[in-house]
This record gives sequence, C-alpha cells and structure tokens, in this order.
Amino acid sequence: METMSEAITRLSAAGYSSSFVAQDGRLRCRECHRTFDPASLTTDALVRFEGVSDPADSAILFALRSIDGHRGLYAVAYGCETDPGDAIVVLDLA
Repeated sequence: METMSEAITRLSAAGYSSSFVAQDGRLRCRECHRTFDPASLTTDALVRFEGVSDPADSAILFALRSIDGHRGLYAVAYGCETDPGDAIVVLDLA
C-alpha cells in the first residue's frame, strides 16, 4: 500500500508541486498565495489513507487543478478528526 509521502512524491513528479491549505472556505496555495474557490477546482486524483494500527487515523490527499492549469496537493484528515474548515472545503470539492 502506498504511503502518504510516496503519493506526494509521485504526484509532485506529475506536476502537482504546489500545496493548498483551507482558509475561510477557500483553498490558498502556500507557494504563490493565490486563493481558489474549491468548487472551481478539478480533482484529478484522490488517495485515501488509513492508519496501520488505527483505521480511525485516516487522511485524504487530493491532486487538484484550476481552470488556468495551477496544480497542487491538498491533504486533510478524514473522519472525526477533520478540522471544520477543511470539512467545508472537502464538501465543496465533492
């Protein structure tokens, strides 16, 4: 099974070199500081991870692309550990 770091390495090599963070219901690129409406982004890949010893220790990695070609990764805890700000963004990505 692929680890989070392996997935990040693989997707970064495929051009998803930026990283996103949730901020006020939007996603902000940590590198260029642009913000994006999550509903305007395309999810090109989604990888789900579960903890080896604790299935409740889950995370999701999104490979996202904007209409103008900006590509990046967004990692978020999945389940009861999800931050409320991340939950809003994840719902808009769906």
